[in-house]
Amino acid sequence: MSEKTLEIEKQEERSKIEKTARQDRRILKPRIDLYEADEVIVLVVDLPGVKEQDIDVTLEKDRLTIYGAVEDRAPEGYRRVYSEFCYGDFERSFLVSNEIDRDNIEASFDNGVLTLSLPKPKLRRPARSRFRAQTKPRIILTNSAN
Repeated sequence: MSEKTLEIEKQEERSKIEKTARQDRRILKPRIDLYEADEVIVLVVDLPGVKEQDIDVTLEKDRLTIYGAVEDRAPEGYRRVYSEFCYGDFERSFLVSNEIDRDNIEASFDNGVLTLSLPKPKLRRPARSRFRAQTKPRIILTNSAN
């Protein structure tokens, strides 16, 4: 078996383990704001308590998925007797149109807020065609007497 095949198998196994770990935890749906301009769509995602290294953004085919893992912050040696905080992981998926320039998506993360910029492709302008309209219609006479 080649090294490349072994690496692919290891990645698939890691992916299975990660999916199982995700299934065992509460999944929360993060709140989002969506903005649009002529040249870009901006997605702002609220991920409180998530560290930058625990964010996973994937774009597979037409599905954009945002995942953020949150660690329970209970003080060590204490047991929780009451809680209003929801602990769990964040996950949200969106269908993305083909009108997104997938090669130039940008992301930034600051104070628990993820901002994704999804640029629209630059439209090619059609080549201009110049033509002159005739001012007088052409009249063709035929002799139908034959």
